[in-house]
Amino acid sequence: MRHGKKVVAAKSKVDKRKLYDITEAVKLMKEVKFAKFNETIEVTVKVVHKSLQNVRGAVTLPNGTGKDVRVLVICKGDKQKEAKEAGADFVGADDVIEKIKGGWLDFDAVVATPDMMKEVGKLGPILGRKGLMPKPKAGTVTDDVKGIVKELKGGRVEYKADKTGVIHLGVGKISFEDNKIEENVKAFFSQVVKDKPSDAKGNYIKSVHICSTMGPGIKINHKGL
Repeated sequence: MRHGKKVVAAKSKVDKRKLYDITEAVKLMKEVKFAKFNETIEVTVKVVHKSLQNVRGAVTLPNGTGKDVRVLVICKGDKQKEAKEAGADFVGADDVIEKIKGGWLDFDAVVATPDMMKEVGKLGPILGRKGLMPKPKAGTVTDDVKGIVKELKGGRVEYKADKTGVIHLGVGKISFEDNKIEENVKAFFSQVVKDKPSDAKGNYIKSVHICSTMGPGIKINHKGL
């Protein structure tokens, strides 16, 4: 596959044999940027574990993702007022459940109170496919509506390893200040380490790369994070 001149030029500035420290990697990533839009910064972490389905978790990025997260809260009574005051974009109960059944999916995260999960559970085939199903382990099935909405609006994101053992996560925008990108990367990496499955042995994390949407991957010395 042939690449354009800009792609080739960007790749030529990255030494694939080198492990860059995070500060150096962020600066290089911005130097080789050639896209004209505000690219998303993605971190990929390669993990080694016998059951990759168990490699998952959530992290609150200290500087947010740079994206406006549209939060839907499915609840009743006083919880609806609480959700609205916390900044939820959409709030409802049986009405929004029916709306979702009809194909409405104009939101990025879903929170549900425990008393609504019997009905919300029926949306599994729809929300599960999009990775939007509320889960107790992820903190999105809760009575603390105010707390979780603020976290989601403030930069809380879920992650999980794919079938090849790679975790992909957007950690900000190329327009972020260097130190804010570094803080987000470190927060994500620390959470992955913290969420290490109890039965994982040896070198659990194999490699860490950072890149912008269109830019080349830059390998980070993750032992220095």
